[in-house]
Amino acid sequence: MSELNSPLFPPITPSRHGMLAVDELHTIYWEEVGNPAGIPVIFLHGGPGAGLSPQHRRFFDPQQYRVILFDQRGAGKSLPLGECRRNTTQLLIEDIERLRVQAGIDQWLVFGGSWGSTLALAYGEAHPQRCLGFVLRGIFLCTQREVDWFLHGARWFHPEIHEEFIAHIPEAERGDLLQAYLARIMDPDPDVHLPAVRAWSRFEGRRVFLLPQPDEASSDALDLGVGRLEAHYMANLGFFTEEQLLRQIDRIAHLPAVIVQGRYDVICPPVTAWQLHQAWPGSVLKMVADAGHGAMEYGISQALVQATEQFKRQRRFD
Repeated sequence: MSELNSPLFPPITPSRHGMLAVDELHTIYWEEVGNPAGIPVIFLHGGPGAGLSPQHRRFFDPQQYRVILFDQRGAGKSLPLGECRRNTTQLLIEDIERLRVQAGIDQWLVFGGSWGSTLALAYGEAHPQRCLGFVLRGIFLCTQREVDWFLHGARWFHPEIHEEFIAHIPEAERGDLLQAYLARIMDPDPDVHLPAVRAWSRFEGRRVFLLPQPDEASSDALDLGVGRLEAHYMANLGFFTEEQLLRQIDRIAHLPAVIVQGRYDVICPPVTAWQLHQAWPGSVLKMVADAGHGAMEYGISQALVQATEQFKRQRRFD
């Protein structure tokens, strides 16, 4: 997406940032941008394990919003990188609350995409009194059917990518791809886990955008965070009970929400966004006709910025 026609706000550097020790094992990186007296918002990145990007700061008017962003446990600049011990959704929710208290914020807008939408819903249902509303993108509820689709659905649209993915696993183990990859990804030997996390990350990354994108140079740090934490959370179905996020939607159903979904999202198919919208009568569903999963696809970015702009004016979505 060219900067000349980007719907995002201009690049901005953090006004504050730091590291917060959340337990004896994990220390998380956080940053703040925007107006200290503005509308508070928490940004929740995807993956899990993908970490922050400077682009994530740009969905919000810096004159009107106070934006808190952080790398979740095991991701980005948080330490230790790729650590799955003491890494559950419930503990991530506790981390969000620690950041809220540290920042002196009573209530905030909750903004998250992909896995970030999962975490946003889980946080909201645990602490509805702390939420002003929700901006969600590329909905993922971490159910068994969604995990199965992530691993196997690619063969219907991207058979060559799926074939490359399964080629890393001996044929005798392909009956349970997740466990086969998990065993390799969690192996302490870099000669074993690095090829596995690279394959996992490439499998996902090549399906994010509707239109083909130039291959971007990845990094072992990003691949390790994404590969380990995605496999870890998928293997545990997000540490949720069956259909938990939909069953408990009544806890936040009184709050405003906009759901932005790419029509051709093959990572998190639109049916999940539709199910969430149907369960949440007051929510607004924005189906972007010419987009896949990527937050930086023009139509997705435009809809997300429109949502934050509307919320700052009206504290609701139309």
